[in-house]
Amino acid sequence: MDIFKIRSLFPILDEKVHGKKPLIYLDNAATSQTPTPVVEAIESAYFHRKANVHRGVHCLSQMATTAMETGRDAVRRFIGASSSSEIIFTRGTTEALNLVASSFGELLYPGDLVILTQMEHHSNIVPWQLLQARRGIRIKVVPVLDDGTLDMEVYARLLEESPRIVSVTQISNVLGTVNPIRRMAEMAHDAGAVFVCDGAQGVAHEQVDVEALGVDFYAFSAHKMYGPTGIGALYGKRELLEKMPPYQGGGEMIGHVSFDHGTTWADLPYKFEAGTPDFVGAAAIASAIDFMENTAGIEAMKAHEDALLQYATDKMKEAIPDIRIYGTAPDKASLISFLIPGAHHYDTGVLLDQLGIAVRTGHHCAQPLMERFGIEGTVRASFAVYNTFQEIDTFIQALVRVNSMLR
Repeated sequence: MDIFKIRSLFPILDEKVHGKKPLIYLDNAATSQTPTPVVEAIESAYFHRKANVHRGVHCLSQMATTAMETGRDAVRRFIGASSSSEIIFTRGTTEALNLVASSFGELLYPGDLVILTQMEHHSNIVPWQLLQARRGIRIKVVPVLDDGTLDMEVYARLLEESPRIVSVTQISNVLGTVNPIRRMAEMAHDAGAVFVCDGAQGVAHEQVDVEALGVDFYAFSAHKMYGPTGIGALYGKRELLEKMPPYQGGGEMIGHVSFDHGTTWADLPYKFEAGTPDFVGAAAIASAIDFMENTAGIEAMKAHEDALLQYATDKMKEAIPDIRIYGTAPDKASLISFLIPGAHHYDTGVLLDQLGIAVRTGHHCAQPLMERFGIEGTVRASFAVYNTFQEIDTFIQALVRVNSMLR
């Protein structure tokens, strides 16, 4: 993997922050940067084939439709789904999880149990709480152990209560913990539950195969995997999607509309894609996938990011021995949440920014997890394929300087 060739595809990495230093971008768990081939795909769509999809007989519409459906098939292949009809385009992971909770939730009854975990992003908590208020379901939570792994003994006990749904993040956006999704899905199915996976962090760092994982639903966003914002996807098993009522109503998702005889629904996946879709973003996903698979290579990306994670973790502990790192699971993705003792996470982030380093601070949309560890928030440094060991060294130097300023 040619890291310098890869970095050349990201012009933003040459930007100067506060007029001083080239940007060191370590906020990739929030959103990754976008390489020029993806931007060029977006530009080409707007300049050469912008027309509404699926509805026009004219050439531009047919070209746009082909590009969008090519993007859908690229997603299908990328995550190992068996059919493009199982790939529903959404605005991102949040909408995809809301779709499942709202639509599949209509098939649940008062008292039905949904199992979540203590490490979930708010996007995999609040939709189920809304369903709880609307349908009277119950929610129970798998706790997180001190090292950031899930308490699998509690999970096994909760499964004895015959849940209808288990919904779990593949990788914690705070702790970096890579959860044993295949094992958890098998256990859920043995208990008669449907398994939902939040893949927002997973799809950018793991080779995903939804059929091998055994998940029933898998949600993710393009902007975390070098793609455009405002577009994502939901994979769902066909037999489940066919049972679910539509999530929204409008154009495209209908078979026939009549005031006298009611309305019938379109076939999958269009049944869940009401209105004009983001056909430009959907087409650009194919370029993002091509970048990950062919320009970088997913296995090479993972190896590079794992090496960055280990290097950064060791250097941080060496530079600031009493630094507190949250999430020390044996299987961990390339992010580090930490606190400098006596320093507020916000102050740490502001000072790092002044030194040209972008990190995330706060609760990371995971307030129950913050409560678990008795903190308000953390500083989070998260790595991507274009980050370098030299950038880590600069980050450590800046962290030492910040530490001396705040303590």
